[in-house]
Amino acid sequence: MKTIDDFNFKDKKALIRVDFNVPLDDSFEVTDTNRIEAAKPTIIKVLEDGGSAVLMSHLGRPGGEIDPDLSMEHIADTVSDIIGVKVKFVDDCVGKSAEDAVAGLRPGEVLLLENLRFHEGEKSGDADFAEQLSKLGEIYVNDAFGTAHRAHASTTVVASFFPDNKCFGYLLAKEIEAIEKVMDTGEKPVLAILGGAKVSSKITIIENILDKVDHLIIGGGMTYTFIKAKGGQIGDSICEDDKMDLAMDILKQAKNKNVEVHLPVDVLAADDFANDAETKVVDVDKIPDGWQGLDAGPRTLENFKETILKAKTILWNGPVGVFEMENFAKGTIAVGKAIDEATQNGAFSLVGGGDSVAAVKQFGFDDKVSYVSTGGGAMLESLEGKTLPGIAAIKGQ
Repeated sequence: MKTIDDFNFKDKKALIRVDFNVPLDDSFEVTDTNRIEAAKPTIIKVLEDGGSAVLMSHLGRPGGEIDPDLSMEHIADTVSDIIGVKVKFVDDCVGKSAEDAVAGLRPGEVLLLENLRFHEGEKSGDADFAEQLSKLGEIYVNDAFGTAHRAHASTTVVASFFPDNKCFGYLLAKEIEAIEKVMDTGEKPVLAILGGAKVSSKITIIENILDKVDHLIIGGGMTYTFIKAKGGQIGDSICEDDKMDLAMDILKQAKNKNVEVHLPVDVLAADDFANDAETKVVDVDKIPDGWQGLDAGPRTLENFKETILKAKTILWNGPVGVFEMENFAKGTIAVGKAIDEATQNGAFSLVGGGDSVAAVKQFGFDDKVSYVSTGGGAMLESLEGKTLPGIAAIKGQ
């Protein structure tokens, strides 16, 4: 696996695919700079070697047409502030204006190209468009994990024009390493904590990781599909009735593979899906009609903590309660605290997938776990065992 450390960029122009698909407010100010900050080490490495950096990214979903509201120019000043170098901007990502801007780039300088998705060829993976992009650098660096699961021109096809001069940036290399630690090389016991609302959205992940893990904690809304399948009473809790057979099959597969499954034993139930609802702690399989489970209960959290503290490798994907409501966030916070403690004791912990990433950031755990993935869809497809086209393109697979 070639990384950016395998190259010296002195007097070279690096064409870097970054993921600067960041949120903007009504004044076109960047409201979350995490993705830009995550790309900084890769850009700095190129500049410190004595090279120049040509940055390409998409922003939003312009659909192959120019949309001034989604111009990369809006974020150029923020990128400049974060990197500490004045970033130049060019109003296209291919063609004469882009090529002229790159030709004038001197060592130590950074150029930001216009939104890739202003061209239809980006999403369609058009080879001619990818070839035009390839003229803008001598070494291709992919540092955009968030788009690595897309076979787009800038993430996959362009790599074929750099047969020997392509590599992973620091961010993408760290993402690959983190996933490999969980899936292949992690110290045992390996624990996966899967939460969220639906079994159906986690089926392929569960089936793929059963061969990799020793323990599986199931929390959140999908708990109730498993409990009802086992004959429990779940009241008005969320449930996928058509997935109950699948839930039982997962439990059977886990048993056959000596994976210990940990389901909640009690829950915080509410008489309404609202923060100010009446609540009570009940056994997970004895939830009364008119009540619904919205968070893990105290005995469950003790059990979960005990399992987490024994683990040496931990994957967390999905909250264990409706953490967006303060009264039902205690379970997710408790899981975060236990993972923090396990990490301090030497465990490797990876957090990935939309809601769990939002939760760790909201509750301040993002710097207390080993790694927080930057790519939701890409992370999930990796856990499902899929080969991501953006990664395969660099590895030459």
